[in-house]
Amino acid sequence: MKPMGPIPAWFAQGQALKVGGQTIPALIAEAGDTPLFAYDMAAIVARIAAFRAAMPPQVALHYAIKANPYAPLAAAMVPLVDGIDVASAGEMGRAIAAGMAAEHISFAGPGKRERELEEAIRLGVTLNLESEGEAERALAIGGRIGIRPKLAVRVNPDFEIRGSGMRMAGGAKPFGVDQARAADLVRRIIAAGADWRGFHIFAGSQALDAAAIAETQAATVRLAGALAAQAGASPPLVNLGGGFGIPYFPGDAPLDVAVVGATLTETLAARAPALRETRFAIELGRWLVGEAGVYLTRVVDRKTSHGEVFLVVDGGMHHQLAASGNFGTVVKRNYPVAVAHRLNDPADETVSVVGCLCTPIDRLADKVALPRAEVGDVIALFLAGAYGATASPQAFLGHPPAREILVGQPDIG
Repeated sequence: MKPMGPIPAWFAQGQALKVGGQTIPALIAEAGDTPLFAYDMAAIVARIAAFRAAMPPQVALHYAIKANPYAPLAAAMVPLVDGIDVASAGEMGRAIAAGMAAEHISFAGPGKRERELEEAIRLGVTLNLESEGEAERALAIGGRIGIRPKLAVRVNPDFEIRGSGMRMAGGAKPFGVDQARAADLVRRIIAAGADWRGFHIFAGSQALDAAAIAETQAATVRLAGALAAQAGASPPLVNLGGGFGIPYFPGDAPLDVAVVGATLTETLAARAPALRETRFAIELGRWLVGEAGVYLTRVVDRKTSHGEVFLVVDGGMHHQLAASGNFGTVVKRNYPVAVAHRLNDPADETVSVVGCLCTPIDRLADKVALPRAEVGDVIALFLAGAYGATASPQAFLGHPPAREILVGQPDIG
């Protein structure tokens, strides 16, 4: 038997799983079938409230739409956050369609094509520049179409978030301009007459150590102050990146966001004079929506092979790649999983939950202890609100895509 991560507290209540107060059979009936991603909007609203309560008031909250671009969820996020960060023209279009004003959208990511740059400039979206070459292309496009582009400089700092799951900075990286050249690029942008919007400094993601995040934020603020002094210009905005992680695996503990906020308050109080009028932002995706999602998939076969029990389900890694251990995980570890109608029953057996794909890596849970499940029962896989449907190879082998449903609407009154 292998351990699995913790079920989020708001789901681990009662004998039968509910999402947003609704039963699983009712949600499946409303959606039409399994496999199904169900997202609890009340959990997302509570997470946003926790962020606001913990952070200093001058820190804005941006939603990184890459985590979950499901249209109803994105539209529900718009009135709750201060901006949306995108990483493609497709995501930019989704953010606009969700109702976010272009002036509150920023566009990061290497390899932006000419038409993507032009579309962003025409809309008034801020481009987070990843290189000097991209800056020159954006300036040339702005001159050609007669629009002053909004340009920020993404900086590749010399540091990273200690213990982060995915390192986005430090050393040679395809992301951002090395910090030693960033001030020169700022001067070039300003001299060319562009609308310089500030810095984007993203050092890593999926960190659970509050002290490590606070340490990185302090280094980021110091770096922004130094670069502003070198460039001779104060940045309107410094995007501090994100990095807030969620507890996927056994032994993981939730991030103490109150510690992050308290330390950031001290950091900003002591910031350099060049940053006195600067606004700050934190961009979050996974931390806002990841724990609010559940992937529901039905058992279609129960079989035994060489003494091991397999629950074969109608979903799989083509919908939830990360849970299979094939999306940035070196060692396969189990996400939390449950039999939906026997949530708090004691385990009867050790089973592996496997998908319907013709590959041995399509394994959603490996040798976990669960109550007995039969054909027709629904298996719930938690931590499914971020990097699920759109981060998985849904076209693989021609199986249908997963359904999605947003449960509940935010109360913004």
